[in-house]
Amino acid sequence: MSAKTFKGKVVSAKMNKTVVVAVEMPKRHPIYDKIIKNTVRLKARNEMGVVLGDQVIIEECKPYSKDVSFKVIDKIAVEGKKGK
Repeated sequence: MSAKTFKGKVVSAKMNKTVVVAVEMPKRHPIYDKIIKNTVRLKARNEMGVVLGDQVIIEECKPYSKDVSFKVIDKIAVEGKKGK
């Protein structure tokens, strides 16, 4: 079975090797058929040096600690910074 992967935005990078990634998971309301965006904040192991505001891809892995069960595998973009 393959590991789950999610795309999200880094919302906190204050810990030493851990970042908090906000992942939006859209779901359809069972009665009204409207799509509702649920945001889940997941802690992920940061060994790539991503910073606040980066778009990243995280992957499920073995638990690093009590709360950390994901790792950052790729950085997609840097928000707010333009090429010089």
